[in-house]
Amino acid sequence: MNTPAFEELVDKHGQAAFKYILSLTKHKELAEDLFQEVLLSAYLAYPSIKEQSKYKSWLLMIAMNKCRDFWRKEKKSKHFWREEVYAYSVLFEPHSITEEEVLDKYSREQIAEKVRTLPDIYRDPIFLYYYQNLSLLEIAEKSNLPMSTVKTRMRRAKERLRPKMQSLA
Repeated sequence: MNTPAFEELVDKHGQAAFKYILSLTKHKELAEDLFQEVLLSAYLAYPSIKEQSKYKSWLLMIAMNKCRDFWRKEKKSKHFWREEVYAYSVLFEPHSITEEEVLDKYSREQIAEKVRTLPDIYRDPIFLYYYQNLSLLEIAEKSNLPMSTVKTRMRRAKERLRPKMQSLA
């Protein structure tokens, strides 16, 4: 490697690269660190450059890429930090119950109370379907009933519930 030629090019264009990095980062110490990384990368890749007349633009491109790499890493670490703080706050901050959660819980309890007033043959399929998340086929298998019977009982249960639910609205 031709070290004196590299040093000459750094002397000629290094200040421009540093000022460019400083203009991007707005932080002197960070710009110095990134400039060192740029010089190292440029030194390692120097033998591959064919036209020394394009060295300044090549050096500035390396500088821009190093800044981008830094920002990507910074963004990931900030995102990671935010996630960790959020996880910590969720674990240790008391959970306040919103008005909507209270109303939702109250309405679910009222609906369940209305369903409990149904006869067993209608109540059981409704509870299995809406509260246990079973499919109609699973309900039919579990209760040893034909699918048509389960569908009929579900329809009749809904018909009986409809007037009771209007009082909740």
